[in-house]
Amino acid sequence: MVNKQFSNLFIMKRIILFFIFLFQSVGQLAHAQLVTYKAPEGSLLNTDFSVRVRQKGHEWQNVSVYLAKVTNVIDTKNIIENTSFAYFDFSGEAEVSVTYNKGSIKQARIRPVSDSIIAKVRSNTITFSLTGPRNLSIEVNGDIFHNLQLFANPIETFRPSPTDTSVIYYGPGIHQAGSVVVPSNKTVYIAGGAIVQGQFLINHAENVRIFGRGILSQLALWHDDAKVLNTASKNIVKESRNDELTINFSKNVEINGLIVMPHKYSVLIGQSNDVKISNLKSFSSEGNADGIDVFCSSNIKIDRVFMRNSDDCIAIYGHRWSFYGNTQNVTVKNSTLWADIAHPVLIGTHGDTQNPDTLSNMIFSNINILDQHENQLDYQGCLALNAGDSNLLDNIRFEDIRIDSVRKGQIFNIRVMFNHKYNTSAGRGIQNVYFRNISYSGPDRLSIIAGYDDQRAVKNITFENLSINNRIISDNMPGKPGFYKTGDMGNVFVGEHVEGLRFINSKDK
Repeated sequence: MVNKQFSNLFIMKRIILFFIFLFQSVGQLAHAQLVTYKAPEGSLLNTDFSVRVRQKGHEWQNVSVYLAKVTNVIDTKNIIENTSFAYFDFSGEAEVSVTYNKGSIKQARIRPVSDSIIAKVRSNTITFSLTGPRNLSIEVNGDIFHNLQLFANPIETFRPSPTDTSVIYYGPGIHQAGSVVVPSNKTVYIAGGAIVQGQFLINHAENVRIFGRGILSQLALWHDDAKVLNTASKNIVKESRNDELTINFSKNVEINGLIVMPHKYSVLIGQSNDVKISNLKSFSSEGNADGIDVFCSSNIKIDRVFMRNSDDCIAIYGHRWSFYGNTQNVTVKNSTLWADIAHPVLIGTHGDTQNPDTLSNMIFSNINILDQHENQLDYQGCLALNAGDSNLLDNIRFEDIRIDSVRKGQIFNIRVMFNHKYNTSAGRGIQNVYFRNISYSGPDRLSIIAGYDDQRAVKNITFENLSINNRIISDNMPGKPGFYKTGDMGNVFVGEHVEGLRFINSKDK
């Protein structure tokens, strides 16, 4: 009798466990989603690659592959190259198939390398799986210009109604929006499968959101015979430099999810507070076509952006033009930066000599830098802290930064400087900067740390776990002669007026 009761109890437990497993599996399948967006008819596409995606065990879906322009510098000449990008949204697990249509694949690479994506190559097709959002560069036969940028987005959690009067709504298709002034308490939505030719200005406004999965550009991204919706705004942008997204004297602004191809800056933030930019992707090929530039602003959060630019990817300054005041509380994280020209990160060039600015309290974390290529020695440095115009740079932290092989440039450049082309005075100084877990893999590249004079010095700079080609550079590293500067072991030039410089290995703490 006891054995029978035990047997029945055992069976009931097995049944309960089976249903728990079944419900969990069904819940996971129901939660997993995949959304692809068909390119508008007549839009400029690139046939170098064909992309398909599917959820495991489901049918393949085609993903449109668009054309973008990037800059290749050969000697001193800028050459415009055609690159590719594609995008989709998913949750759960997605299988991706990328076919290279230009020939055979001798070598394939998916970056960032730190994402550790395992790819299979068969004939001219690359396949791999994703379990979370990624912004990737897929490079065939070592070609970094005619590559595929693949943006695997998270599923949108909210889509506004096209009839909502508080929303400027751009649905799938091609729109000529012109110059749009976005007032307070307004939302702009650009749907996946939409291309909007135009620019947006947020000026003396608050509570503004611009988001979606579509493409925004000042360029015409379609053939002449394409069907275009003329949704041009009657507003005239007078207080703008003609950048793609301008945020002037505003607060509580969010930009999320768009792909941007600007004429000048992708985003300009001037004298504004509480700005959040996330999942923004940017390509540029012109001069002065920065990614995100911040002037005299505070509480700026930049998360999960992909910036491939022909000028600085992220630049942070004090005063310039009509913007005045300090810049503080800036966070940049979980992002990928690629400077075909100039800097991935630049802090400090512009300021107010008459009423000096302080640029402080900044954190850069979990960032992949895929390249820098800059001929001019004054503008090198993947991580550049260049204090000019009486600026003081204070309390800045870089953590978990992975730098791929730099074609031409420096790993970091920390200088109090006086660039007579852009400055009216030298900076006041750079102090209290912490670099932790910075790694570089590639040919030797010079880095520079230098103050200006005794009153305008570089002070209290710490490198913890600076890894150059898997070698930790530290003050007590093996093999360092006692008469060497630690910087000599890592190809770091340490100039005059540098105080409190430390290189440490966390294992030695």
